[in-house]
Amino acid sequence: MDVKDKIKYIFSYKIAGKLLIELNTKKAFKNFKPPKNWRTDILAPPLRTGVYTKEIIAKHYLEGRYVSGVKPVAWVTSGAPIEILKALGFYILYPENHGALCGARKVALEISEEAEKKGYSIDICSYARTDIGATLSKKTPVGKLPKPDLLLCCTNICQTVLYWYRVLAEYYKVPLIVIDTPFVYDEAKKHDIEYVKKQLEASIEVSEKVAGKSLSFSKLKEVVRLSKMAAELWLEIMNANKNKPAPISVFDQFIHMAPIVEKRGDPETVDFYSKMLDEIRERIKNGIGAVKNERKRVLWDNLPIWYKIRFLSEFLAENGVSVVASTYTNAWGELAPMMDIERPIESMAKTYVYPILNRGTGHKLKTMETMVKEFDLDGAILHSDRSCKPYSVGQMDQRLKLLNELGVAALLLEADHNDPRAFADEQIKSRLKAFMEMMD
Repeated sequence: MDVKDKIKYIFSYKIAGKLLIELNTKKAFKNFKPPKNWRTDILAPPLRTGVYTKEIIAKHYLEGRYVSGVKPVAWVTSGAPIEILKALGFYILYPENHGALCGARKVALEISEEAEKKGYSIDICSYARTDIGATLSKKTPVGKLPKPDLLLCCTNICQTVLYWYRVLAEYYKVPLIVIDTPFVYDEAKKHDIEYVKKQLEASIEVSEKVAGKSLSFSKLKEVVRLSKMAAELWLEIMNANKNKPAPISVFDQFIHMAPIVEKRGDPETVDFYSKMLDEIRERIKNGIGAVKNERKRVLWDNLPIWYKIRFLSEFLAENGVSVVASTYTNAWGELAPMMDIERPIESMAKTYVYPILNRGTGHKLKTMETMVKEFDLDGAILHSDRSCKPYSVGQMDQRLKLLNELGVAALLLEADHNDPRAFADEQIKSRLKAFMEMMD
């Protein structure tokens, strides 16, 4: 560990940086009010505890600026089993989360074009293009991304990540751990779980070598316990929308899911979601809905359209439509019961085999059918994401099933989660208007 790096880390992040962020958060919480352009005529004020979302993410990326040479750094895919790395003290970066942040800040196109200039096709996942573009150009809205010492890729979300992370491994010349998860068509077989378990056990030796220390299984159990608690709280937050009116929208969930993806296993994440759940329960008690005139309740399938969250939220709310459930946000909570604190490796092997994108399209349809009933939904918006083909496959059949067998209005909405070139405001408005007429 370089002494200069450690001093800079302690002063710039641990002392000055964190203190300034925390002071700003206290001030924002105490003097909380909606942003100047917030549509208070159609939307409830944003969650007050949302200021802590900004704090957590700001601290995370600030630490990333100064962490190199102080902590080992791992870049991981969004569905990767990070508990082992967390227990070994790695700073963990999710390029997909960074890509989403770039999309929300409306700089993803500029950054992804840097990858396109080097020959990467526009048909590649826009998260991958954003990340590769940021790697090549060093452009990022967070100041600086730390160089990885280790890469962890898990194929339980798509195969694109495997090729994407091979590009990163070649560029940075660092070890790449691949956790290959067998696809689950119905239920995972015993040998499937054992296969993943053996890979997790093999990953420990590589991770320990990079970290320069041995894994403490008591620490691993604690990290798994915190991951499980955070996931359970997140599930409760989403299930609160079974209430009428729904206290938060899925667009709120898209923003506030960042810690469950990027910071699960940390005590501050558990504390954050506990506070958020308390605020949501208070909203329910006072009859406050995210959409002030909630007339119709809708499901969102697939990734968010990051650069148009406010646009979609306001346009739907103007028409009394509240998006109350999502297969995407649900994916980060539905597997919480599988986590076993006393059997961390075995339960991780099972948990990380079962994400929604590692299962057949029939499972997603069943999930949507359950949500239609439990959340009393009137319609479903299926975002046909040109960048995420595994999530979008089967949507045409799923739409017809929802429409014909459940009598639920269903819209196939073509766009891209991070590339604004696939989105035209007026065309989308026309499609949504027709969809709303179907629900009336």
